[in-house]
Amino acid sequence: MIPRSRVTGRAIAYQLFYRLPIPVRRRLVRLAVPKYIVGAVTLVRDAEAEGTGRLLLLRQPPGTRWTLPAGLLQRGEAPVVGAARELHEETGIRLSPTRLRPAVPNALVHAKGWVDMVFETEVPASTTELTVDGAEVFEAAWHPLDDLPQLSWPTARLLGYYGIGPLAGQFPPPVPGAEE
Repeated sequence: MIPRSRVTGRAIAYQLFYRLPIPVRRRLVRLAVPKYIVGAVTLVRDAEAEGTGRLLLLRQPPGTRWTLPAGLLQRGEAPVVGAARELHEETGIRLSPTRLRPAVPNALVHAKGWVDMVFETEVPASTTELTVDGAEVFEAAWHPLDDLPQLSWPTARLLGYYGIGPLAGQFPPPVPGAEE
């Protein structure tokens, strides 16, 4: 049971808070709550693939491991719009945000202060032209789900949440450097 004096103190604090102008309340909330960097990630599957399927992966600098199309959201940008924008910027695939479905789970909160909003879509690989800029992305290619190349650790961990890749079936996927 909460002591009556504490309940009264909280009640007074809330009454005072809600009497403040909305801009002041927003500023106080922003000061008090944790802050996160928010990114958007897209799992792009080959709509024509047979068997376990294929996934679009990117090789980005430094170029030793593969990642997913992803990037940070711009201020005020809806996550699905950011996912569609990043997909186009990194692969040349232009899709309407309505073609992207929220993955389940849709938001992955990471311990280091960032959140990934994850979306899924399918496109036919045989008729989808992949265009990379050579600076931000070295290569984009389709890879069979049962024979993925070497993935970056964050990519392997993220895919593990969706039952894909070397960390599939480990829930939650292990954190790098964590001892078992």
